[in-house]
Amino acid sequence: MPGLLERTIACVDERLILLAPPKKTVPPVFAKVERSLKKHLGRLTEVQRLRGAVYLSEGAIGPNDLTKDGLHRTPEDEKGWHLLITNQEGRVSACVWYIEHHEVPHPNKLRVRDCPPALRRESKDVFWKAVESDLQIARREQLRYVEIGGWAVAEPSRRTSEGLILALAAYSLGRMFGGALGMTTATVRHSSSEILRRLGGSRLEADGTAVAPYYDPKYGCLMEVLRFDSRQPCPKYCGLIDLLKEKLARAQVIVSAANVTRLPMPVHARRFMDDRRQGRATA
Repeated sequence: MPGLLERTIACVDERLILLAPPKKTVPPVFAKVERSLKKHLGRLTEVQRLRGAVYLSEGAIGPNDLTKDGLHRTPEDEKGWHLLITNQEGRVSACVWYIEHHEVPHPNKLRVRDCPPALRRESKDVFWKAVESDLQIARREQLRYVEIGGWAVAEPSRRTSEGLILALAAYSLGRMFGGALGMTTATVRHSSSEILRRLGGSRLEADGTAVAPYYDPKYGCLMEVLRFDSRQPCPKYCGLIDLLKEKLARAQVIVSAANVTRLPMPVHARRFMDDRRQGRATA
């Protein structure tokens, strides 16, 4: 019998929404793409309002970090994909952003360049050596390098699996795009970083030394920098990640520009679509 998480993912179709990066091409693996500046802006505003309310209530930011109408805006909002889950009323109840670098970036282009372990004398050598190692792997194995952040879950939804589903969906999205290596900063609060490690994330490490959890005065909490490889999640979650690939392929994708075009379907995407068709044929 399917577990609770599998049953939840199986019926999450209509609640999953993706906001595509502005003026970017949308891979043809997505079947339901809508071009609407109004809807894109509306959903993004919901995301920014949710983040603002959650981060403010947890003391991670102050009132001055928000707009007058309570929005938490960041430069990343205009650079990446946004993965959203809506509640029964259709409002955004959980979110995360996913920035995919089309070319492996220079280290000083990463948003983590200003986080405490990247700057502190006792940790910066190990930190940057670990980052450089991952960037080299991404180049050598022709993987996209990604950064993930902006995690927020509305208080009523914290007793559900929505946050876990979005974490798994990041692996699914990486696989749909042909494989991804990347990192995220995660708070120790609410066991967020521990959950991500259980899914397959790991601490940055160089020469057997890991980058330890650190206190971030900007957010007022203990944090960790975690790496992940979409090809190597915890084996027990592989089936759920593949199931979420199916759900994401059918989820609503909203783009903000009318001139966004589709990319030619790459080999990995054609294989994914073939697998879907064969699965339907044999079901």
